[in-house]
Amino acid sequence: MPKITLQLDTKYLIPLAIVIAGAIIALAIIFSGGVSLPSKSGNQPSSQKEEAKAEITVTKENHVQGNFESPVTIVEFSDFQCPFCQSFHPTLQKILAEFPNQVRWVYRHFPLDQIHPQARPAAEASECAAEQGKFWEFADGLFENQSRLGESFYKELASQLGLNSNQFESCISSRKYKDKVESDYQEGIKIGVRGTPGSFINGEPVPGGAVPYNTLKAAVERVLSQ
Repeated sequence: MPKITLQLDTKYLIPLAIVIAGAIIALAIIFSGGVSLPSKSGNQPSSQKEEAKAEITVTKENHVQGNFESPVTIVEFSDFQCPFCQSFHPTLQKILAEFPNQVRWVYRHFPLDQIHPQARPAAEASECAAEQGKFWEFADGLFENQSRLGESFYKELASQLGLNSNQFESCISSRKYKDKVESDYQEGIKIGVRGTPGSFINGEPVPGGAVPYNTLKAAVERVLSQ
C-alpha cells in the first residue's frame, strides 16, 4: 500500500474519532437530562415556558407594606436565616421607596428547616412581634443581625423595639403562631415555591430568586405598562 494512503488515513481517522466521541458524550448528556432540547421553533412549548398564574389571596390581616390598593402586588416567600433573602430584603425596600403608591409588598414565611434551624423560630418570633404592631421592624432587625439569630437575640430585639417583654416571651415559648407559619409554608409549596426567596408579581413567579434591583424594577414596570 502506498505510503501516502497511510498518511491520509491517519489524517482523517483522528478527527473522525474525535467527532464520534463528541457525539457520544453529547447524547449521554441529553439522555441523562443534563440538557433540554428546544422545540422546532427554537423555543420551549408554551406549556413548559409559561407557568400557571398563582392564586394568592391578600388581606389586611397579612404583612403588607405600601399602598394596600396598589396595582402591583409582590408576594415574597422568605426565610429569615437565608442569606439570599437577606440580600434581597433591601432590594424590595428600594422598590417600595421608588413605587410607594404603585407597589405593595406582602411577606410570607417559608422556613427551610433542613438547612436553616433558626428560620422557623425566627418566623414565629416575628409573628409575636406583629402581635404588638412591629412585624416589619422586627423583620428588618432579623435580617440586619442574621448571624445572631436565636431566642436570646429575639428577646433583645423585642426589648429594643419597646415590646411588652412578658407578652412577647410568653408568645414565643408557647409557639403561639406555629400554625400560622406552617400555613404560609404549605401555601408556598402548593403554588410551586421550592426555595427562597420565592417571589410573585401579581401572581406571576419571578425567576432567579434574589434578582438584582434593575431586574425587579423592570418586571414591575412591565406590569404597570400593561
